Amino acid sequence: MNHSCVKSKSIVFQITLYGFLLLCLNYARANTPTETKNDLQALLDFKSHIVRDPFHVMNLWNDSIHHCNWTGITCNILNGRVIYMNLSSQGFTGIVTPSIGNITFLTRIDLSFNTFHGEFPQEVGHLLHLQQLYINNNNFSGNIPSNLSHCRGLRELDGGQNNLTGTIPTWIGNLTSLVNFFFSRNNLHGNIPHEIGSLSKLRFLGLSINYLYGKVPSSIYNITSMTHFAVAGNHLYGDIPDGVGFTLPNLQVFLCESNNFIGEIPRSLVNASKLETLGFGINGFTGRVPDNLGLLRRLTYLNFQENGLGSGRVGDLSFLDSLVNCTVLEFLGLHYNNFGGELPISIANLSTQLNTFNIGSNRIHGNIPAGIGNLESMASLALELNNLTGSIPDSLGMLQNLQVLFLGDNQFSGRIPFSIGNLSSLTKIHMELNYFEGSIPSSLGNCQKLLVLGLYGNKLTGTIPKEVMGLSSLAAFLDVSYNSLSGTLPTEVGKLVHLGLLDLSENKFSGVIPSSLGSCTSLVTLYLQGNYFEGNIPHTLQNLRALQDLDLSCNNLSGKIPKFLGDFKLLQHLNLSYNDLEGDIPTNGIFKNNATAIAINGNNKLCGGVLELILPACTIKKTSILRKFLAPKVAIPAISAFVILLSVSCFLAIFMVKRARKKSSRTEDLELAISYSTIAKCTGGFSRENLIGSGSFGSVYKGILPHDGPTIAIKVLNLEQRGASRSFIGECQVLRNIRHRNLLKIITAISSVDHQGNDFKALVFEFMPKGSLENWLHPINNVQYHTNTLTFIQRLNIAIDVSCALEYLHKSCQTAIVHCDIKPSNVLLDNDMVAHVGDFGLATFLLEESSNSLSASLKGSIGYIPPEYGMGGKPSVVGDIYSYGILLLEIFTAKRPTDEAFEGGMGIRQFIERALPNHVMEIIDPSMFSRQESDEGEQNAITREFDNEVLMKDCIVSVMQIGVSCSATSPSERMHITDVVKTLHAIKKSFIRIQQNAHLNRIA
Repeated sequence: MNHSCVKSKSIVFQITLYGFLLLCLNYARANTPTETKNDLQALLDFKSHIVRDPFHVMNLWNDSIHHCNWTGITCNILNGRVIYMNLSSQGFTGIVTPSIGNITFLTRIDLSFNTFHGEFPQEVGHLLHLQQLYINNNNFSGNIPSNLSHCRGLRELDGGQNNLTGTIPTWIGNLTSLVNFFFSRNNLHGNIPHEIGSLSKLRFLGLSINYLYGKVPSSIYNITSMTHFAVAGNHLYGDIPDGVGFTLPNLQVFLCESNNFIGEIPRSLVNASKLETLGFGINGFTGRVPDNLGLLRRLTYLNFQENGLGSGRVGDLSFLDSLVNCTVLEFLGLHYNNFGGELPISIANLSTQLNTFNIGSNRIHGNIPAGIGNLESMASLALELNNLTGSIPDSLGMLQNLQVLFLGDNQFSGRIPFSIGNLSSLTKIHMELNYFEGSIPSSLGNCQKLLVLGLYGNKLTGTIPKEVMGLSSLAAFLDVSYNSLSGTLPTEVGKLVHLGLLDLSENKFSGVIPSSLGSCTSLVTLYLQGNYFEGNIPHTLQNLRALQDLDLSCNNLSGKIPKFLGDFKLLQHLNLSYNDLEGDIPTNGIFKNNATAIAINGNNKLCGGVLELILPACTIKKTSILRKFLAPKVAIPAISAFVILLSVSCFLAIFMVKRARKKSSRTEDLELAISYSTIAKCTGGFSRENLIGSGSFGSVYKGILPHDGPTIAIKVLNLEQRGASRSFIGECQVLRNIRHRNLLKIITAISSVDHQGNDFKALVFEFMPKGSLENWLHPINNVQYHTNTLTFIQRLNIAIDVSCALEYLHKSCQTAIVHCDIKPSNVLLDNDMVAHVGDFGLATFLLEESSNSLSASLKGSIGYIPPEYGMGGKPSVVGDIYSYGILLLEIFTAKRPTDEAFEGGMGIRQFIERALPNHVMEIIDPSMFSRQESDEGEQNAITREFDNEVLMKDCIVSVMQIGVSCSATSPSERMHITDVVKTLHAIKKSFIRIQQNAHLNRIA
């Protein structure tokens, strides 16, 4: 070995070591105890401004421990300077003081997931060694600190989920080391600066849920090393240049969801061959989806939902053929576009890793391909709100991993396949609003994880299988309403101990309500109306203390109203109408404090209750006298005499009534219970102060009956007006034959003479304290209606109420009745904002109309009259549907059909049809969201959460589509009223679920 060589290497090593030690010595000398003390003082100042410390972290920041050993603090071992400050998720509340800028050797600051507030100090710009700054998930306000521009070594900057304002600064382009720039969920506005294109190392750009606008600068597409780009949730607009794919060959994640981008999807995107995530959801993209996306072999996430893609015609979904090459695709979102045509059979060859396939809310028709069973990883399949037909393929039962199944609001028919019971992982099933028939398959009982089961609005028959009724996993809701199910309710219903909503309404169930229902103690909503249930209301229902909404109406229930219903503290609505209940009404709880929240109509044996119910007093019987009377020696002769006396009295009464009718010269057959003098007195002599409205045939006055009687509304006919008498007779004929919760209740009719001997005719109605819908939608010099606007759910409830009234008139009366004048001024609101349809002066019995060979006169009000009436057509139920459609559009836009904005032959229907679906939020009445939704305890504040915004728009679009369909020019194209009622109820249920989820998210 060459010793001189070894010696030379040793000398070199010694010199190198000496130099390194000298460098460290100089480094240490450069950081005197003064700088270390500055670090300590800055930390103590930081501590002094913490006002909330739930985990008592600051208690460990004391003199007994060196500050380099304090929780969350790390120092450099050579010079003792603080380099890391990691205080994430400690629950801190307070402000960050400017002294943080004195800890000049900091390379990492992590204050994320706390509740710091105020502005982040500009002194952060003194931290020239800073590489990572995480202040996300706090409540910081103000602008992004401008002095951060001095931190040239900054690699990661995360300020997401705060209240930051201002614009994205142009100096961001100077931070050339930046890899991560994330500021989603703030209040930033303005454009994305083109200087951001200088960040050649940027991998993740997140600007979601802000108020940014303008075009995404083309300079961004020149970031060739960029691997992540996310600007979701903003208000950006403009085209994405077609050359984007040529300039981003290394791009892996490209998200621009929830913006206002327009134009077509650029075909050149496929040149970004490393793309794994492509998200263009919630924008204004139009045209065809490129059919070359299959070249993106690494694609795992593809989201185009809620745009204007497609033409509604055959061929729109041809791009799915190319996606079979994306063998690792996991998410495919095509929801809410204009895709037409049929589902191609190629979907059977999509990635076996596909777990989410959402193509609901489009215009797709045809069958579900049987090969769908090949998608073995599918966890969520959403095909709702299309025009799909045929039966559900048995192969659906092969999707063993399926958890969510949305097939609602299509035109499926046939039986629900028994194989659906193989899907043991299912948590949600939505098959509502179709034409399914046959029985509910008992195999559903195998779905032991099922939380939601929606089968309402079909043609299902038979009983509910015990296996299904006993699914104890059901927690959200079980809804089989509006079918033809029959039989008794299985006692297994008592196993639904976690269920929140049970809706069995509008079926043919019979028998008694099982006492086991009292075990469902989580029930918030219970709907059993429209069946044939009989017997007493079970005493066990007293255990349902969480009930907020209970509807037992339109059954054959008997016995007394249980007093325990008044003990339910949370009960907000109780409907017991149209049964055979009897006896005194309880006076506790909801019966005492909120009489407007209960409905008891159609129970003629009820008595007592609070004065607002206007019921006769109950007869008081003395038990001591009764016992003596029931003694055998007294009872038998007395009863015999009573029977004889009763028979004679009945005979005489019938004779006198018939005689009185024969002598009567009046044809109206009215009961005159209130005199003209009483009416004149209670209205102050028909004073202008009591005038609450006027119409074609008379005026309406407010009055209060004597002796603290109820407030009433009196419609006084102007008999000098031609047709007024006929209107009076017609309205009397209609109103005495109908009764419904959503029809204006008539108290009596008056046909008499006034003090001058002139004929006087009037109708006395129940007073509606909230006035007419007209005053709410179009207030004129009315303080009440200017300060109180109708919320979305109130408008939806009113729409449902009016549709239910029409369904009753068209379907449930002995002879179908056509209202002929559906408009806002004829929709009146009670104290609980329940809508009541009134003014039947133009109403027509179809039987009478059909027997009249003469052409009907033009009936209705301008703007609401169906086109066929103007061409000599006779009144019809579809004519009412047209008027209702116009009313529905007016309710949600607050625009009259005669608005000046509708010119050149374009009416309100055409105006809204053009806006559907992408621009619907621009034409609805914005005041419906001007305050928090709190009606009926169902809603909470509308949030800006991504999913809720999408679903909220879905609800509004669905309502508008109903209005457009109902007001179609051709009568044959209009929706049937029963379908209107079902669909509106479905929309309401969806809206309530949106708000409940939003509430849970805020709590979480």
